Amino acid sequence: MIIYPAIDLLNRKCVRLRKGSYEDVTVYSDYPVTFAEKWKEQGAKYLHLVDLNGARNGDAINLDLIKEITSQVKIPVQTGGGVRTIERINELLNAGVTRVIIGTKAVNDRAFIKKAVEKYGERIVIGIDAKDGFVAIDGWEKKSQYEAVEFALMMQKIGVKTIIYTDISRDGMMTGPNVEAMSEMVRSTTMNVIASGGISMKEDLDRLALTGVEGVIIGKALYENAINLQEVAGAY
Repeated sequence: MIIYPAIDLLNRKCVRLRKGSYEDVTVYSDYPVTFAEKWKEQGAKYLHLVDLNGARNGDAINLDLIKEITSQVKIPVQTGGGVRTIERINELLNAGVTRVIIGTKAVNDRAFIKKAVEKYGERIVIGIDAKDGFVAIDGWEKKSQYEAVEFALMMQKIGVKTIIYTDISRDGMMTGPNVEAMSEMVRSTTMNVIASGGISMKEDLDRLALTGVEGVIIGKALYENAINLQEVAGAY
């Protein structure tokens, strides 16, 4: 099980949101590269970057920052947020990103995902962000008509190999992950499932490891020193 430290980018700063709310922001650094380097030094094998400006309105103001992180920190990086065109995928891959995460566009345009998967294969990851069991879109501010597992199976049929499954109600709250939902997703699909949302302590990672998820994204728990990355990075 891979541990993915999360670096959320908003206005070129490293931040965390509570429950996905842009009105409830904590700024951890004005220079996110510092955290990218720190997590690598502490044993991270992969970084998870979220472009919150892109997720909200398609703004690409963090692209140069993403490129700086990939060039300075020599471990794989996956990133998403506002990816809605092939051109944007190309920009991110050319910036050194290993995998590109697509969220809202996957819900609104399955033909686009089919095209992207045909062109880039396993470098395309789908982000499934669940709110009350349904897939949320547009920076988590709207709810679609698709249930999370139902939508995951649609993506699997297209050829997607990896999904990131987030329970929005837990995100940034450090209240523990939705283990039941993660377990159901693993059982219901044949894709690699990366769990996200609510991680608050090492015991949460122990419980998620038993579900068979491929990886776990940790955000606030690292920034608040509730989990020591050096202790867990190679433990699973």
